[in-house]
Amino acid sequence: MSQNSPRLNLPFIQPSQAQKHVTHNEALRHLDLVVQLSLIATDAVTPPATPAQGDIHALGAAPTGDWAGQGGKLAAWLDNGWVFFDPSLGWRAWDQGASVLKLWDGSNWIAPPAGTQNLEGVGIGTSYDDTNKLAVRANATLLSHDGAGHQLKINKAAAGETASLLFQSEWTGHAEMGLTGTTGFTIKVSPDGSNWSDALALDPATGTASGTAIQQNASDTTTGRLMRADYGYGPGNLLGSVQENAGTPTGAVIERGSNVNGDYVRFADGTQICTARLNPTDCTTATGGGFTSAEATWTFPMPFAAGSVPALSGDGGDTNRFAAWGTPSTTQVSFKVQSFTSGAAMVAPGAVAIGRWF
Repeated sequence: MSQNSPRLNLPFIQPSQAQKHVTHNEALRHLDLVVQLSLIATDAVTPPATPAQGDIHALGAAPTGDWAGQGGKLAAWLDNGWVFFDPSLGWRAWDQGASVLKLWDGSNWIAPPAGTQNLEGVGIGTSYDDTNKLAVRANATLLSHDGAGHQLKINKAAAGETASLLFQSEWTGHAEMGLTGTTGFTIKVSPDGSNWSDALALDPATGTASGTAIQQNASDTTTGRLMRADYGYGPGNLLGSVQENAGTPTGAVIERGSNVNGDYVRFADGTQICTARLNPTDCTTATGGGFTSAEATWTFPMPFAAGSVPALSGDGGDTNRFAAWGTPSTTQVSFKVQSFTSGAAMVAPGAVAIGRWF
């Protein structure tokens, strides 16, 4: 039979042993140290100057002084001397210095492993509740990568539910972004936590934007709103087809074109300018002191607005010639070229008409 217990190394009382109380008391003293083990500190390296009876220190790898050469052992102060013994795998001890429970894993005193699956809740610096199962009270929260990227995923059960980030001040919501009742991404704002407006909403099918932060119509010039591509102007739509709706421009700023009747320029404000170099005209018919051509007609390259009368100007095409214009319609005008020189050669007169296209 062994003289010591297999686990705690407690001395047994042997048959016919003299002074049995010595062995018994030694076992009790050992039990007094290891049962409900409490350590002054772990990883200790320097013996205290005035230890108290029963103090136990868990020594580090390279202790000094009276502890030299006892690395990894437990040092107990008993009857004015240090007693050393080895911890066994799985021993638990309260670390008085750190106020935490420690576990001996065979090499180091570590924090006991804790189950982290299917917890009822976690409160860090605060308490969780039935709604907020994870609650953190701190100056900041860090979520970092594990070697590459990092995704924070917020999942909802159905399209009509909410998966969002809510920003509060004194527990009153003022901003929210995410999937709020739809599958489109939305940024919402509120002055009081009760009245909310969708400042920006992105359509999940097209990616186009809407919301109170976006220009609402072509005539919306509200300060601070973001301009829509189809309402504002830039290199992509400055030139093109001008259009209007009830007097409000809906197309490009400038439209320019030409056809067999001349050139034209239309502006978004409704202004239209038509120009042409007309067919050569021969002044052969005498009229008073000069000669005049037969009457001709200029069909405008683009019609003017109904009810409007364009202003006309032009030249006879050469010195001592001028054009005489009739009353224009919205689509054409008659004219004659007159000359103060007998037998003038044929020349091409120039014509300009300015009016409105709407």
